[in-house]
Amino acid sequence: MMDIKFSEVIRQCPLFSGVTTDDLKLLTSILRQREFAKEEILFEDGADADGFYIVASGKVKVYKLSFEGRERILHVVLPGHSFAEAAIFDNGCYPAFAETLVASTLLFFPKKEFLDLLCSHPHLAINIISGLSRFLREFTIQIEDLTFRDVPARLARYLLSLGDKTAATVQLPVSKSQLASKLGTTSETLSRTFRKLSDEEIISVQGKVITRRDLQRMRDLAASFKEG
Repeated sequence: MMDIKFSEVIRQCPLFSGVTTDDLKLLTSILRQREFAKEEILFEDGADADGFYIVASGKVKVYKLSFEGRERILHVVLPGHSFAEAAIFDNGCYPAFAETLVASTLLFFPKKEFLDLLCSHPHLAINIISGLSRFLREFTIQIEDLTFRDVPARLARYLLSLGDKTAATVQLPVSKSQLASKLGTTSETLSRTFRKLSDEEIISVQGKVITRRDLQRMRDLAASFKEG
């Protein structure tokens, strides 16, 4: 019998938007449930890719390491979202590290079984192309932010992306040190930026809870570019 919980997780995943009930049965027939503890490495940069994942519960960070060992978070994957799909194509290697941020339940799709499904059900392949295009857009935005926007603008854009776009209060899904890595800055610079936006009464901060006090000024800041 199809696991209802797993089918709901798959339906939430943008990679499989529009799948039919029959598609869900096929997908759940090949997936494997995997449990991971906090701070457990799922795979390393350059390792052979044997499949990809959807987060059922928990959080996973996908990151790169510099030659000096400095971590750069590419994205934090939350429940209902997938990661490492692209790795089962191309040269078949994982292009980054993945590690759980908290104890997590993941749905693992083995490479061979999944590619066999794509060959026999082409509409699933179309969904994959759509999902990979979404990730390409996200990375394009990351590069644009790092190149053309300063840290306050990057932070404002990130805070505006959280939760309901009109809600006053949101909660950070990651620690501030992890957020600093994601935004391409240091923890010290990020702390100064939080203080600056608080002093200007654009936001207020209480732990991980952020109150967006002036949404219009946040939008203006998020749209700004570096001077010079």
